[in-house]
Amino acid sequence: MKPMMHYRWNRLAAGAGLLLGLAAAMPAAHAAVATYTAILNGAQESPSNSSTAMGATVVRFDAASHMLEVDVAFGSLLGTSTAAHIHCCTAMAGKGTAPVMTELPSFTGFPLGVHSGAYSQVFDTSLSSTWNPAFIASHGGTTAGAESAFAMGLNSGMAYLNVHSTAYPGGEIRGFLHAAAVPEPANIALLGLGVPAVLLAARRRRRA
Repeated sequence: MKPMMHYRWNRLAAGAGLLLGLAAAMPAAHAAVATYTAILNGAQESPSNSSTAMGATVVRFDAASHMLEVDVAFGSLLGTSTAAHIHCCTAMAGKGTAPVMTELPSFTGFPLGVHSGAYSQVFDTSLSSTWNPAFIASHGGTTAGAESAFAMGLNSGMAYLNVHSTAYPGGEIRGFLHAAAVPEPANIALLGLGVPAVLLAARRRRRA
């Protein structure tokens, strides 16, 4: 195997191990919580863009306990970050756009004004402040209705997370959320070591 190819395979294996460690770090009490992941990039935006930035997210949701956990890491944005949201629900799985579902103007505490960063936060979905008011209004006017619509969108591949920037105000990188323990190895290869490592570190800091 050529040296460069060997190096790339080593990075792939290491990245896969880090994301597997992230999933394994979930406490036993969260074992039944549905987990969704995505790789974020410019090609998945609508319209797509040529940004070379990358990101990764792990989202856990449990309507019964009203828990939404969001972990995001991103790097090399062409602009600086201005907001991040979950959007739901598109007309087709993996395609199109949808209104912002989560709080406005951005996730509480999300790193803004930066090219790279990491974020980890748990939200109470029984609170109206967790949601975009328009999303609640369009789903029965209750947080229960919003939770039900969000669960449907997640399980149908119609919800996505994106990071907005000064270079791309409508969204520089995004990824549709899919039920899975970790992203596919081919997608991990695109990330290399940096983003998964930052994501894992952020999660460990918050749990500590």
